[in-house]
Amino acid sequence: MNKKEVTYQNLSKWHRFLLIFISGAGSGIIYIPIYMKNVFYEPLLIGLNISNAELGFLSGMYGIMATILYIPCGILADKVRLRTLAWVGFTSTSLLVFWYATMPSYTILVLIFALFAFTTILLFWGCRYKLLRFSDSEENYPAVVGFSYALYGLGGLAINSVALIIFNATPDYVIGVQYALMFLGAVILALGILSFFAIPRFEDEIITDPAKKFNINEMLTAMKHPGVWLASITLFFVMIVYMGMNYTTPYMTDVFLAPLTLVGIIGMIRYYGIALISAPLLGGIAKKNNSPSKTILVTMIGAAICCFALVFLPQTASFLIASIVIILVLGFLANGAYGIASSVLTETHVPPHIFGAATGMLSVIGFLPESFMHQLFGSYIDQYANGGYTIIFSILGVSGVIAVICCAATQLYIKKSLNRKEDINLELS
Repeated sequence: MNKKEVTYQNLSKWHRFLLIFISGAGSGIIYIPIYMKNVFYEPLLIGLNISNAELGFLSGMYGIMATILYIPCGILADKVRLRTLAWVGFTSTSLLVFWYATMPSYTILVLIFALFAFTTILLFWGCRYKLLRFSDSEENYPAVVGFSYALYGLGGLAINSVALIIFNATPDYVIGVQYALMFLGAVILALGILSFFAIPRFEDEIITDPAKKFNINEMLTAMKHPGVWLASITLFFVMIVYMGMNYTTPYMTDVFLAPLTLVGIIGMIRYYGIALISAPLLGGIAKKNNSPSKTILVTMIGAAICCFALVFLPQTASFLIASIVIILVLGFLANGAYGIASSVLTETHVPPHIFGAATGMLSVIGFLPESFMHQLFGSYIDQYANGGYTIIFSILGVSGVIAVICCAATQLYIKKSLNRKEDINLELS
């Protein structure tokens, strides 16, 4: 094994592409087993023989553990080689997926989803963006991230499509879910093997300078910066809309009696296919306007309108096509807003020396809805049947409105900050 440390300049173009592929497509694939319900909602309910609330709690357990591990994963990424984090993260996740495929008891399923957080967040999430940073120059980083998101969508769309084909080729839901999970486990294991051989030892990937290591004072300083709170709260409500739109999958099945294959295809397009277009497009608009918060404000107005449209849409089979159009538009807007939400940190001029701590705080607060909303929304469906979707989409609509208010508050903060700087400059002159 080559012990020599390298930089991206020592790597060929194809080797750098392979590293971006591992980060981009790998992140689109490693999370598929965890978020399978976004595409295979009804089959999972029947295959696992659980209720909507129980299925939601599995995602909730993962969300709780992920929230706890977001900050430690960044610290670990500065202490452990990217190669180790990637191949161990992929391989351990694949083993959990194979365990998941045995259709164990519900208690074991809860344990598996808790362990998923350790393998996909503590290990993989910490190296996901850092690997991109070491794969090319700092100047090219935004373009590399954008390209990785395209690979994320392509990877998720391709693998989910194959999983759907495998599922449809099986005689019943239980066997279909098992075979689909076994396929996913094999693909993730292959990514682990690829990571082991493809990721080199990079120069400066392990931080040894005490001045650059995690400092609790940086977190305290970040907590005092208004921009960090505005970005975090904005992401919190954008996240509710982004994750909540996945309940359009069972909505089409329960309310409009749509075929499972059609529902699966729409789910894949909404979650992965549209991401190929929406995040880069809205990111380009945000860059051109030099204001992510303005872009999010407009998209969340549109998303809120879509959510309230689903609330008032007649729940009869003849409105299936109308619901699909609304769902795809909602997917475009929510995917785009989610893709650029973290950019509010730079828009509000969070200082570089606390940016790492600010990102950790953004992750903890912004992704918090994942820890409670799935079980809550699942319980609404169990308790109120189709009426539960009215409650869910109403919550999404209100969350979109609050996100708009947060973006407006961000604009006011930026304007006041600029006025304050101008006043200081006038006093100095």
